[in-house]
Order: sequence, then structure tokens, then C-alpha cells
Amino acid sequence: MKTNKKILICYNSPASIFPVYNGKPSEGNLPLNDLSETGFLQNISKIKKYLQKYFSTVETLSVDNNVKRIVNKINKFSPDAIFNFVESVEGISSFEYCSTGLFELLGFQYTGNSPFCLGNCLNKERTKNILRSFKIRTPKSLTFHFSGKKNNNGILKKKLNLKFPVILKLLNEDASIGISEFSVVNNPEELKKQFDFLTETYKQDIIAEEYIDGRELNVAVLGNTILPISEIDFTGLPENFPKIVTYDGKWIAESIYYANTKPKCPAELDKKLKKKVITIALEAFHALSCRDYARIDIRLDKSGKPYVIEVNPNPDISEDSGFARAAAAKGINYSELLYTIANLAINRRKNDSQSKAS
Repeated sequence: MKTNKKILICYNSPASIFPVYNGKPSEGNLPLNDLSETGFLQNISKIKKYLQKYFSTVETLSVDNNVKRIVNKINKFSPDAIFNFVESVEGISSFEYCSTGLFELLGFQYTGNSPFCLGNCLNKERTKNILRSFKIRTPKSLTFHFSGKKNNNGILKKKLNLKFPVILKLLNEDASIGISEFSVVNNPEELKKQFDFLTETYKQDIIAEEYIDGRELNVAVLGNTILPISEIDFTGLPENFPKIVTYDGKWIAESIYYANTKPKCPAELDKKLKKKVITIALEAFHALSCRDYARIDIRLDKSGKPYVIEVNPNPDISEDSGFARAAAAKGINYSELLYTIANLAINRRKNDSQSKAS
């Protein structure tokens, strides 16, 4: 049965700002089928149809840097809730939190996490510092700030003080942008080569962290519910490929990583380890002030000790995503998942109105 509510689906307009996104030199001139853009745009229309089963009016709005247009559209439509899928503005990930700030300034409730949470989670160093302040285990790391000069030698001037192997990541990007099989480095020479490529290509700060060689788990949190834990199956990868989730593995359908990094849900964990993983995931969720839904990525070392490697407050929840798969394993179909998330925002608005009235 439909409710008399209006939902506005906001998503980022596709934009490319980097010469490559997958963290390695371009391989010839062959075009890549990048599902990070094409797949998501196709999914927006599906999401609209699913939500129309429950809500009287559902519209979509692509978000770019034309703030006046965005404000006018939102105010005119006056939604009961905004379904927020904005991960960047004009391709700039650091503007992700700004869209939710705009929603708040306009007085509308939206799904997912606050500007405070989104901004903290995007910066990997800040995320780690918050986790450490709560005594939550995360790999040891070191940040290198981009100087703006070509051939930045900052990495040579710092004492690394990390054990190899080390993984290099862009400090302020998500969706595995910049992560490839070359991201895990085993010695100073490999480190400098990948560091130089990343800084020259992306012109951003880099974070180096000790690589945890072991199982990778994804813990999806929905409201107050922990969904069944997923594990990334790396068994099909060639021996010389590091067992990590790369940009290719998420978004390039014809790649080796895409074919050989498949999630298994639920993961096979004994009761003691499962409890340990759930505990650290919930601690991370609350430490970063997450709400509604998020995904916590965890690596297990050889002894089974869990390390939080990522807190994703705006994870992919498209129909074929790991989050949707975890929900399905809990008995929540895709339309129910979207309805649940939308209602978290609608109920928050209702509670705010009641608080103001009292």
C-alpha cells in the first residue's frame, strides 16, 4: 500500500576529472566499460520504480555545481525525504558532504549520514585517528601531503617506520579510486614508483598503511541491525596479484580483478570470530557517528585479529551490490531495503517535528 509521501532521489551528475581512475597506467587505447558511471545511472531508474511501489510521488535530481538550480528544484518539490546518492559534485569527492549540508540548510531530511560523518570518513587519516582514539584497531599508517610540485620527493624525506608490504591509497577518495595491483608495494623502490605515479596522476595526498595479508570482510549495518557478514573470495586471482579490492574489481567488468574477487555471503566464521568482527564493526560505526546505514571493511591478520581498514558511510546499495546481497541473506529483498532506508529519514523528520511541537 502506498503512503502519501514524496521522495526525491538525488545523485551526482557523471563527471570525469582524472585521466585514469584505476590507479595504474592506461593499457593502450581500449575503452573500458566503467560501471561506476554507466551501471549506477541505469540503476537510478530501477530505484525510482521500486520506491514508487511505496510512495505516491518519486522524482530524481542530478546534483552538480549549479546550486541555484538544485535549491529551486528541492524547494519546489518539497520532499518528505531526500534519498541521497550523491558521492561527489562535478567529480570532486571532497564535496560529497556539502550536498547533505545543503539539504540540512534547506530544512529537509535525507537518507544516510550527516555532513560531519561523511567528511570525517572521506579523509582516511582522520578516520584512523578517530578509530585510534576509541582504541579500535586499524593498520599503522603514514600520510604524505602533496606539495603541488612535479616529482614530489616528500616520501623520501620522511622516515617510513612501516613494515613492508605497504599499501598506498589516495587520502581523500573512495570507491577504490587509485587502487590497483600496483598499490601493494614490497620495498622502497616499488613504493617510490607507485607514489610518484599517484601524485603525478591525481595530485593529491597519499596515505601509506601496513598491508594486512589475510581475509577481507564487509560488515553492512542497517539501522540497528547487523546484516550477514560478507567475505571477498580472492581464490581465483593469479598468484602475483595482491588480494585486495581494486577499482577494476569494483567497476571494470572485463578485468581480472572483477572476475576473481567475488563476495560470499554469509561468510564462514566461527562464533568467537564472528562476535569479535561484529563488535569492532559496531564500535567503528558509532565512533564515526554513523546512522541509517554504512559498511565497515575489515581485514583479518594471520592470527584472526580484525583491523578496520575503511568506514564507508555512503556505500553502494545498487541492486547487485554487496550491501543488497547482505540484506537478501537476512531475508530483506531489494525493494524492502530501499523502503526501510527511506523510512529511517521520514521517521527522523516526524520525530524532529514532534520535538519542536513539544
